[in-house]
Amino acid sequence: MRKLDGGYSSEVDAVEEKEWYRLLHQFDDANMYQTWAYGQVRNGRKNISHLLLKEQGRVIAIAQSRIVKAPLIGAGIAYVMWGPLWRPREARVDAEIFRQAIRALRNEYVCRRGLLLRLYPILFDDESPCFLSILAEEGFARAGNEQGSRTIIMDLNRPLDELRHELRPHWQRELKIAEKQKLEIVEGSQDELLEIFIGMYREMVARKKFREPNDIDEFRTIQQRLPTESKMKIMLCRSSEGVCAGLICSVLGGTAIYLFGATSTAGMKSRGSYLLQWKLIEWLKCGLVPRYDLNGINPETNPGTYKFKRDLVGDKGRDVCFLGRFESCESMVSLACVSVGERLKPIAGSLMKK
Repeated sequence: MRKLDGGYSSEVDAVEEKEWYRLLHQFDDANMYQTWAYGQVRNGRKNISHLLLKEQGRVIAIAQSRIVKAPLIGAGIAYVMWGPLWRPREARVDAEIFRQAIRALRNEYVCRRGLLLRLYPILFDDESPCFLSILAEEGFARAGNEQGSRTIIMDLNRPLDELRHELRPHWQRELKIAEKQKLEIVEGSQDELLEIFIGMYREMVARKKFREPNDIDEFRTIQQRLPTESKMKIMLCRSSEGVCAGLICSVLGGTAIYLFGATSTAGMKSRGSYLLQWKLIEWLKCGLVPRYDLNGINPETNPGTYKFKRDLVGDKGRDVCFLGRFESCESMVSLACVSVGERLKPIAGSLMKK
């Protein structure tokens, strides 16, 4: 265990849900995966933990961990998805805050609780190389041999007409076709809109015959638990044939995150998905949101979606890779439990399908 540097202190599980959301909105890197609702729905209230890092008594970083432990022996894993949050809004980036935050996390979950701690920080390969050094110096190593996933980030700080001009020619043509049709946009955060979206989403999944990357029913429950100011934005597009396209987006910090998209068979003809994305960008611009994360690309396994996103952001979009997952562990029992659990997980999933 390494002590925090002078002036820094940490608190664990000393914050209530309402206060957590107040703190969450103070960070530029705030995101859906660090919301109380997400952790509670995914793991249950008893299996989430919250850490605050303070400097001279002021909160400067926070992290929500999802805890999974083996029965009786207490060994297991603490997983921090897209955290810690350590970039305050409208303040300069200080890598030392990141260092102290991951040190505090390691002290609590590795040294005190004997768990394996796994971090998936919001760090990209085009950022300062200092973060890899900090992670190594604080006792973290890459989790396995996996490569960081890719995403595309759109800079929304530029004028709207400039963003439109940078759309690739194919995207511009499809958007013009959509704008000439009598399409209606419905937006909000109500459960009724989400119910309509889920029906269309399931239809699309069946049509394309692919496996759902996320359990959308869980996100419906999460939406019901989120406070009003933190709810996901739902946008639907209607044509004369009914609802033809939809999307779900989360905006908590300085980066909007595209979570789900769906298009009906009719929507493919109306180009409703093009109009929805552009209307979302207009809305984000009005809210002074500086960045839009298209949330995942894979040119090899999903070339169509990659082209759609690539053509939307144009030549000035950031095509980046996450640095990946990092972990630290001092308990051989926890390490063994997590290793066995992850090996059995695909087998369990296969049995469930049967």
